[in-house]
Amino acid sequence: MISVAETPTDTEAPTAPRSIPANAEALLQAVLAANQGTHDARTRTVLDAMIRHLHAFATEVTLSYEELFKGLDFMVRIGQATGPRKHEGILLADILGMATLVLLMDAKAVLAAGGTEPALIGPFWRANQPVRPNGVRIATDDTPGETLHVKGRVLSLDGTPIAGARIETWQAAPSGLYENQDPEQEDMNLRAVFETDADGRFWFESVQPSGYGVPTDGPCGELLALQNRSHMRPAHLHFIAIAPGHKVLTTQIFDARDPYAYSDAAFGAVGSLLRDFEPDSAGHFHLDFELRLEPGETRLPTPPLP
Repeated sequence: MISVAETPTDTEAPTAPRSIPANAEALLQAVLAANQGTHDARTRTVLDAMIRHLHAFATEVTLSYEELFKGLDFMVRIGQATGPRKHEGILLADILGMATLVLLMDAKAVLAAGGTEPALIGPFWRANQPVRPNGVRIATDDTPGETLHVKGRVLSLDGTPIAGARIETWQAAPSGLYENQDPEQEDMNLRAVFETDADGRFWFESVQPSGYGVPTDGPCGELLALQNRSHMRPAHLHFIAIAPGHKVLTTQIFDARDPYAYSDAAFGAVGSLLRDFEPDSAGHFHLDFELRLEPGETRLPTPPLP
């Protein structure tokens, strides 16, 4: 005999499973509902937005099933083309402007306060770059190219000079190759670590860098060709400024006179990062600039190369 407590009621009756209505909006809501079990709130938010935008993208362009699989194949080949010497996924984020967009969003507050624009670290920063005294030449005697005199100054946002800041710098040779890519260059050529003086200044001598092309031997190269775009990056020097009590600034200074200064394949040459490398009567070039750092926690990035 069934007791009263065991007697099913209307409210306890199991709900019959329902199929998803065959329309785009119902499908989207079902996929979003499936994401609600994601425990981490930030991950859930990111996935929700990605799902909504992916569905909206497919709807906007009326994506075909064949086109979907071409896109999936492209992403698979991005992973297959990535290895110890090249990260095709990072390159894809660069040539679509996504990496620069994220950097600029992260730096929105500091840029509004007069801070220096960030730029990509890139794949060529090395650990244990040589510590050198201010004023030294970082190019070996057999490195060709016009002499470049570099003067930099590191300041806090309020204009206070930062003494004892560590400055990492590296650049490509006039051949367009970084020293780790080129067996003809001496180890650690065109690389250095400097320390700012009491007035926040550092200075050194180098050679005029050259622009170079991003790798085109993978899917990203196919995409650039499909878009009829240049694969070239303008000449630039990399800098990382590290100072206690300040957030680490990773940036690049670009030669505004380079023919690719305004068509950077990685969209990194933005704002005040484009500078004139001024020539003088002796045939040398001069670069003078400031790096303004945001107060905050000092978190060191990890060099991608030993």
